[in-house]
Amino acid sequence: MKKLIISSSCSFSSVASGLNIALISGSTRTTGPPTVLGPRVNSFIQTTLEERGHTITHIDPKQFTLLQKPVFGYAPGKAPQELQECQSILQQADAYVCVTPEYNHSPSPALMNVLNHFGSSTFSFKPSAIVTYSAGQWGGTRAGVALRTTLSELGCLPVSAMIHIPKAQEVLNRDGSIAVTSDGNDDVERWEKYCSRTFSQLEWWAVAACNHREVVDPFDESPVFGKAPSQRNAP
Repeated sequence: MKKLIISSSCSFSSVASGLNIALISGSTRTTGPPTVLGPRVNSFIQTTLEERGHTITHIDPKQFTLLQKPVFGYAPGKAPQELQECQSILQQADAYVCVTPEYNHSPSPALMNVLNHFGSSTFSFKPSAIVTYSAGQWGGTRAGVALRTTLSELGCLPVSAMIHIPKAQEVLNRDGSIAVTSDGNDDVERWEKYCSRTFSQLEWWAVAACNHREVVDPFDESPVFGKAPSQRNAP
């Protein structure tokens, strides 16, 4: 067993305040009814993360056609340019935030389509966070639970806390700001505190992963599968 070495090159304060985060949204809807909620939720999450000092790159599922061939199905450098560019964004990210509505108790097909274009080597050994929303009272919680297995398989383990936004059309204004009720001037503070639990966990794990990658290449002991699914087989 290799001896673990703790790196001092990445301090928590310097890295946690300036992570590169890929925000992957999951809605392609443009018109209602019902009310289109994705853009306001995306804006809310992006603004919240930027206010914490992070650089956010939004990956829009409308950029993708239905999956016909994943990136890893092409020879190196031969994938369509837009897929290569998106893969580069994902590979350079320190962490991921997936935002999805709930469709039939599941994450949105649009989000799954984006994720399925890429293999686990694109996402591995970095953390992720899940944000769900709905027009109803449950806030997409079942979609969040279902999404955990997908992100785990991709190697970007989701942090334990999740953000669920029920009745998003009442919680958020169209511009993504929090809709303050007449009798609830503490609404903004409560939502900030609620989101902070998830994002502080994401920051902690992202910094830990950054530190460890400085001294250990994770793919040395867990190499990328590059030939056939049978590489996963037990002896």
